[in-house]
Amino acid sequence: MSYESRVMSCDLRFTIYDLRLGSVSIAFLFMVVLLAGLQTKSYGQRFEGGILGGLNASQVDGDHTTGYHKPGVLVGGYVQTDISRSMFVGAELKYSQKGSRKNPDPKTQDQEKYIMRLGYIDVPAYVGIRTGETVSIFTGLSFGYLMHGTEYDNYGELVEIEQRAFNDFDFQAFLGVRFELTDRISVDVRGAYSFLPIRDLPGDRIDYWWNDQYNNVLSTSILYRLDF
Repeated sequence: MSYESRVMSCDLRFTIYDLRLGSVSIAFLFMVVLLAGLQTKSYGQRFEGGILGGLNASQVDGDHTTGYHKPGVLVGGYVQTDISRSMFVGAELKYSQKGSRKNPDPKTQDQEKYIMRLGYIDVPAYVGIRTGETVSIFTGLSFGYLMHGTEYDNYGELVEIEQRAFNDFDFQAFLGVRFELTDRISVDVRGAYSFLPIRDLPGDRIDYWWNDQYNNVLSTSILYRLDF
């Protein structure tokens, strides 16, 4: 491929990415505005909030590792309001650790080690339906800002020249189930997946990077309702 063709391909790639990013941003802002409007006209004026904390099990699709082997913590707060007897909307603000991990495997004599550590400030917005007195299902979109991103191999942290920058923003869709244990305590289980790359493949494959990369996260958290 000629230099001019590579430049045109690169320009087209970034143009498509910018269009997708703009569309996602508009959709997310629409959800936030809708949530704010619904809160002011909530069913019975019920409004609640609290703190949350839990654990992530994550992987990054597009690298050479498989499985949800990267643990991480999540901590933050939430607000929520009813819009009908059975429906509610809410939003969260939280710090969430994601990434991927591959440990050496003595059984196969595979000595390769690789760790990707990512830390995001996530702002999810969601709508949910109560399917019973103590069980709800919900879905939504999440906007994330990358606070830090590092990679490690058998020799320690990869030097800057060996790394390629991650995108500053992450947009994920998620689906989950919530179980109310008491009037104040709930357990939230969800899966989330990036629908824009967290890092783009810059041309040819390299040994630990096979394709555009996407966060793939399973999380479990405990929500504790506070009185305001």
